[in-house]
Amino acid sequence: MIFRSALAAWVAAIGFAAPAQAAEGERVQITGEIIDTWCYFSGVMGFTDSVTGSAHHTCALWCSAGGIPVGLLGEDGEVYMVLKIEGDDQSASGDTQLKLASHEIVADGMLYKRDGLNYLVVEAVVEDRGITNLNHEDFGVVPPFAIPNPDK
Repeated sequence: MIFRSALAAWVAAIGFAAPAQAAEGERVQITGEIIDTWCYFSGVMGFTDSVTGSAHHTCALWCSAGGIPVGLLGEDGEVYMVLKIEGDDQSASGDTQLKLASHEIVADGMLYKRDGLNYLVVEAVVEDRGITNLNHEDFGVVPPFAIPNPDK
């Protein structure tokens, strides 16, 4: 009986709650690196320095091809979840995302903020500087099995 009353109160509260408002976008230009969001946020492959740049390029390709959305790690240290890049309608495994993995770019587009997260719709890649973070000399390749072994 108590459960039903609590459930009824919860349903009534939800039914009368105001609908969530869509976040308004802001036109921005952001410079940063296209990253693999799974490895960056989860820590599964190491700390943030080891999952960026050339050290993590191969894994970033695999994650994007496998369906993990890409992000843009801005020079300001913020991560912007990329919803779309230049008309490529796939937020993961799209040709544009794969081509830009680990590259430093200047992105022009619309920024949306909601629930403490940054979402970016990149309308144009203004500049593609390629892979500028050459950190594989410090970290090796992450994960280390990303380098094929021809003897096997």
